[in-house]
Amino acid sequence: MMKNKNLLATIIALTVMVVAALFLTQKEQNNSTNSTEKVKIGVLQFVTHDSLDEIYKGIKAGLEEGGYTTTENLSIDFMNAEGDQSQVQTMSKKLVDNGNELLIGIATPAAQGLANATTELPIIMGAVTDPVGANLVTDLKNPGGNITGVSDQTPVADTVSLIKEITPDAKTIGVLYSSNEDNSKIQVAEFKAAAEEAGYTVLEYAVASSNELASTVEVASSKVDAFFTPVDNTVASAFSTVVSVANKSKTPIFTSVEDMVEGGGIASVTLSQYDLGVATGKMTAKILDGANPADTPVQIFNEGTVVVNQKVAKELGITLSDDVINQASKVIE
Repeated sequence: MMKNKNLLATIIALTVMVVAALFLTQKEQNNSTNSTEKVKIGVLQFVTHDSLDEIYKGIKAGLEEGGYTTTENLSIDFMNAEGDQSQVQTMSKKLVDNGNELLIGIATPAAQGLANATTELPIIMGAVTDPVGANLVTDLKNPGGNITGVSDQTPVADTVSLIKEITPDAKTIGVLYSSNEDNSKIQVAEFKAAAEEAGYTVLEYAVASSNELASTVEVASSKVDAFFTPVDNTVASAFSTVVSVANKSKTPIFTSVEDMVEGGGIASVTLSQYDLGVATGKMTAKILDGANPADTPVQIFNEGTVVVNQKVAKELGITLSDDVINQASKVIE
């Protein structure tokens, strides 16, 4: 009887030991899996300003919708060149060397820097106006290489119509943009064609850096009836300077993004920068899940909504018609 009891105790002890060993092994496997589950991606933002910041916020939201979060399975290696082209090149190389599995470029210069740094890692463009013209892809429907993404195409014809509605007596429009940004040059060419077709005289004012904005706007203000600014990182980063100088001559500024209307522009046919970011994040998740950038079409954003600044209009002595107010998705008082 005693022997049976001892045998039973031994069997129970061995069973407990086996179960404990299995539990610890499973725990170690889980810990090992969790520690290696995170995918690492690199993000390069060209400069700090509200529009690009919104795109980055949207990217993280889009990634989350696609099943990737920094709390569970994603690590983001984020860098900001702060508008310095030499830093774009340096940071692009760092992001490649840091072991990232995929790269995202926010704005054309950032995407171009990454493209110059690698032809192997997948690259997702965030808000690039003309991917083909910027030599990032060969075809929008069939990119053909390691790059795809989202393209923001400003609805310039709608902007020209809005200018005509708000400032019907305007004859000459000054276009303010950076001479160093390919995306801006493309938008300017499209705007100029649409504006001249509508009967306007268009004067181009290109600046090499934000330091030239104040003097350029001051000179241009005496020659134009209104300003137009494309989606331009240099102008956006110092937009308060543009507004301050233009307000002295009561020259209205028509912009291409909502935050610049909030910052002193009179109106815009704008694309949601946050939504652009969300689309970029979703596409990133798709590529991480195995899609090939070479045959993933570039997504085009070109459906704009009207945003107007009633407060600025009043300060400039401009009356916004009921038609303009009614078509606006947002009226800033």
